[in-house]
Amino acid sequence: MTDHSDQADSAEQELRYARVRAAMAERGLDVLLAYGPGWRRENIRYLSDARVAGSAALVLVPAVGEPVAFSTRPADLGVIAARGWVTEVARLDLGGAALTDRLRDLAPSRVGIALRELLPQALAEAVTTAVPSAEVVSATGLLDDARMVKSDWELAQMRRSAAVCAAGWQKFVDVLEPGLPEYRLVAEVEAELKRLGAEDNFMLIASGGDEVTGMTAPTSRLLEEGDMVRTELTPQMNGYWLQICRSAVVGKASDAQRRSFDLFNEAVEAGLSVVRPGITAHEVAVAENDVFRKYGYGEYCGATYTRVRGHGHGLHLDETPIIEGNHTVLPERAVFIVHPNTFTPIAGYHVLGDPVVVTATGYEVLIETERILFETPREVAA
Repeated sequence: MTDHSDQADSAEQELRYARVRAAMAERGLDVLLAYGPGWRRENIRYLSDARVAGSAALVLVPAVGEPVAFSTRPADLGVIAARGWVTEVARLDLGGAALTDRLRDLAPSRVGIALRELLPQALAEAVTTAVPSAEVVSATGLLDDARMVKSDWELAQMRRSAAVCAAGWQKFVDVLEPGLPEYRLVAEVEAELKRLGAEDNFMLIASGGDEVTGMTAPTSRLLEEGDMVRTELTPQMNGYWLQICRSAVVGKASDAQRRSFDLFNEAVEAGLSVVRPGITAHEVAVAENDVFRKYGYGEYCGATYTRVRGHGHGLHLDETPIIEGNHTVLPERAVFIVHPNTFTPIAGYHVLGDPVVVTATGYEVLIETERILFETPREVAA
């Protein structure tokens, strides 16, 4: 069970708000508005520790004083208030009347809006109408940076997610057999994750041979002997997402599938080998891609065949991308997955990766699942 004791809650809440307000002071912000549309609720969860379901929500954090939460869904207001981190709540309507009243009372000179890029025009206009002389800036990076450094409490949640990842993958392997539709395989995994307490799960899959170029939602395709079945499964536990990337073969792996695994495993190891506090996402991606370049597969590292070489984890399932050109610094206590998932002509699209937390001396892999090319049925030692 999650530790929701008064002492743990108070310490975690104080840590988060102290971190956020320190960042606000550095940027000269009098007010922070953390916006959360229906598909991006990570900032609302970070500041309220409440699971909301409305189409839009906001948490207003003044430089001094108590925060206020707003949601388009009345039921969310009770959920947020009951959780106790933000006790003042109000309905969020298209005109933002309650929000504008509060902003007028605060009379800020400088307002930062996290996810300002996604803010509906009606709410953006409500803010500028309420405080027409205030400077309004994006604060997306402020909260991204604050959430990147995980507390002990957060790492405990993510270790729970890691255990559920491993259990989900074990179920995936256990039910693999010829003739099974992809959607049945995913349904079995989803049922296991929910049985273990997952709030949600993001999962992609692909099955087949060297013609497979990427993953999708499950289809009705029936698994065949010799198929390599690739997946990334990403359960959410108490708000925190974590991902495992693996591939398995229905039956015995071919020489090509084994060679593909060896290539991808070397790339994972190369990415992990450079992880330490202060490394950049760019440097991790370069380490992975250089393995492909070494063997003549560099063209498969670009946008034509792949998206990223990993990404951050936390209250959002797909945080800072591990990709060449992204010079975001990965500090101690950042959590992300190293996964060089891409297509090559060796055996088609391959999926392999482990989530890690950056430690003072390097990294810690958060899952215990073996990094091997799984085969089914697996031989049992005598």
